[in-house]
Formats: sequence, C-alpha cells, structure tokens
Amino acid sequence: MSDEDRKSKYTTISIPRPLYSRIQKLIDGKGFKSVSDYVTYVLREVVAMHEMESQEEPFTKEDLEEIKKRLRALGYI
Repeated sequence: MSDEDRKSKYTTISIPRPLYSRIQKLIDGKGFKSVSDYVTYVLREVVAMHEMESQEEPFTKEDLEEIKKRLRALGYI
C-alpha cells in the first residue's frame, strides 16, 4: 500500500503516552502487530456493542403476547 493510499484510508488519533505504553505491555505476545491494531480492534468491538444496544427489539410487546397465545393454543406452553 502506498503512502498516499494509506493516508486516504486512515486517520491519526492521539492518546496519552502513558496509555500507549500500558497498551504496548498489555498486547505483548497477544498476536497484535501494533498498538494501532489493538486500539482498532477494541474500538470496533465497542462501536458494535453500542450499535446492537441502539437497535430496536425485533418484536413489540403485542407481538410477543400474540406468539405466546399461539404457542398456548398449540399446547407448547
């Protein structure tokens, strides 16, 4: 990947040096190539978690009651 391609795909985020050092120690021997790789991994996980929390439930309360009613009628509950 050329420097120009890399610049267009990535941005720089600053973190305090003590935190950077702590992360370096934390990832030593854990399979991450760099602090940036680890931070990217962690941020993806956090963002995914927040996205899942913000999604609406697939069924409304009324939907759930209707499903329970049908299951009762079929003898499952």
